[in-house]
Amino acid sequence: MSRIYKICPASAWREAERQGVFRGSADDARDGFIHFSTAAQVAETARKHFFGQAGLFLVEVEADALGGALKWERSRNDDLFPHLYGDLDLGAVRRVLNLHTRADGSHEIPELAP
Repeated sequence: MSRIYKICPASAWREAERQGVFRGSADDARDGFIHFSTAAQVAETARKHFFGQAGLFLVEVEADALGGALKWERSRNDDLFPHLYGDLDLGAVRRVLNLHTRADGSHEIPELAP
């Protein structure tokens, strides 16, 4: 069972919980898919796209539960990144973690399952 991760504002995630589905961020909508990272990619994603932002969640998702809508595509540094072409069914979510922001604007990345 492989896990993938989504960083998102806590407010957006709480709204997804109310609606029963996560449709992604404005950036996801612009790109046509929901951006995810592997455990090994989370720290760089947080640094590059969320530096200085507080009030974030790190959502751990069971990749195998997403079926054919999940595609692995080349992106930053020619790495393969998981992209979900569709809405995220909350049944695939394994846990939701607070992503704490340090005083210098970086984030404390918890231990993650690969």
